[in-house]
Amino acid sequence: MKLNVPLPFDQIEPADEFTTMAAVREVGQVIEKAGFNAGLVTDHPCPTGRWLDSGGHYAQGPFVMLSLLGAVTTKLRLQTGILVLPYRNPFTVARDVATLDRFSNGRVTVSVGVGYLKGEYKALGVDFEQRADLMDEYLRAMRLALTGQEFTFEGTGYTALGNRIQPGPVQQPVPLYVGGNAKRAIRRAVELADAWNPFFTAPGIDTTSRTATMTGVDDLAAGITYMREYCESFGREKMPEVVLGSIFAPGETRSTQKYFDRIGQYQELGVSAAGVLIEGRTRAEWCDNAQRLGEDVISKL
Repeated sequence: MKLNVPLPFDQIEPADEFTTMAAVREVGQVIEKAGFNAGLVTDHPCPTGRWLDSGGHYAQGPFVMLSLLGAVTTKLRLQTGILVLPYRNPFTVARDVATLDRFSNGRVTVSVGVGYLKGEYKALGVDFEQRADLMDEYLRAMRLALTGQEFTFEGTGYTALGNRIQPGPVQQPVPLYVGGNAKRAIRRAVELADAWNPFFTAPGIDTTSRTATMTGVDDLAAGITYMREYCESFGREKMPEVVLGSIFAPGETRSTQKYFDRIGQYQELGVSAAGVLIEGRTRAEWCDNAQRLGEDVISKL
């Protein structure tokens, strides 16, 4: 099973630990050498101060950060984890994806979600109540635009009549993942994507404004069962991959043996990749922990 790692560049304190080109270079080269499959960046272009002050986090421009990461690595996959697709015109996103994939020699993976911050939707001028429908539409539009061929598409407030994005991406197709735990997210992955990208939620936390609760392996297994059943009813022969956001649920204790035990459970369920949260207050501490995980776990998989 492959292991992915969310990148620490959303940590803006202490100053200059993770917000410099030197940090991108060091972090990127460490995780590539350690054997991680992909580096992940999240997406919050204009969050509210209230959300940030109550436990939210900053996020730089995802395609900017992945471009910088691609410039200092050669094998590491460059993955959004996740991109809030309804925030942006899908053809603009497709252009960024195609450019990055072309110049990184086919290393891009795009995981998308509907998002949940009403204040951010309002700041960006997008109808929050229409986000799920926009998500489905934008995924279809992106697929067409990423072929490198001329395409026609009628969207919500925009129309493509024989447009073309070239050069197209190296990968055909670029892997598209759908994030979220809700049944609609699972159905969307079956209908429109290459993988389902769920994540664990903290027990007892109300996630209704975000996505369905998933607190452990039993919930994950239930979601996979639902996806298998929906594939049969939809007529999709090969199930989407399952790419888990994190090996452990929030608050779980970790040990080397627990990594192997949990990875074994996920492999039995058919999970192909999972994220690993690396901790570190400073860049040196974060990189040391990433290197240690590579030696203790990844090298032995």
